[in-house]
Amino acid sequence: MENKNGGNGGNYRNPCLTMHQPWASLLVYGIKRIEGRSWPAPIRGRLWIHAASKVPDPDTIKAMEEFYREIYAVNGVTEIKLPEHYPISRLLGCVEVVGCVTRKELVCWEEIPEGARLEGQTDYCWLCEQPQKLIVPFEMRGYQGVYNLEKKIYEAAVRGLSPVKAPLPVKFPLPDLRDPFSLKPGSLASDMNASRPSEMEKPPSLNAAIAGARAAATQFSKKNATQSITQEEEDKPVSARTRKKHKQEAQVL
Repeated sequence: MENKNGGNGGNYRNPCLTMHQPWASLLVYGIKRIEGRSWPAPIRGRLWIHAASKVPDPDTIKAMEEFYREIYAVNGVTEIKLPEHYPISRLLGCVEVVGCVTRKELVCWEEIPEGARLEGQTDYCWLCEQPQKLIVPFEMRGYQGVYNLEKKIYEAAVRGLSPVKAPLPVKFPLPDLRDPFSLKPGSLASDMNASRPSEMEKPPSLNAAIAGARAAATQFSKKNATQSITQEEEDKPVSARTRKKHKQEAQVL
């Protein structure tokens, strides 16, 4: 399988991203609408989501589920259907990446729900729509960065997709309706200059959930910064540049 580093662009045919749980399932279920990274999204369009091999810690799952309950409640959504299971080493489904903005741009973006703006906790925010999950997740190994699915896996997976009914899907408006690639870092800067982040009065439960989610991500990244994204990768030779790249990857929320 060809491995493409996410920050360098590349010839992506059927791009896939390996993510740790519970973040991977939350994205495929349409609960997570912003995928946070330390590098800008190198693709637009369908992005397959693969769950890494590390078993998620129950406290991490609890913290992230509480975080999403609280940020959805900001927009009046009090019931969200969370995943019953968080499978590992599986291809889970896909989302459509429609753009990427910086965190500073996201928090000022008054055209999207307040709860979605609260999801932005990293330098770059990948904007995700149209989640679909596999009826039967495929067992496979993952790689670092954004990489291409093997042809035979793609051909089988594309036939097993099922649309997801997200609790509050977001349609991210394009700055330029004529350009589907116009949502990129800096594209909202002019609007940002005339706007300031809306300061909502956050209830204690929301502040606690945000703090818990940040702590979970920080603890997780420290624990995994020197490890490979998947257990299988420990057997592969890794260059110094790739190791540095993976440390950046571990900053996912």
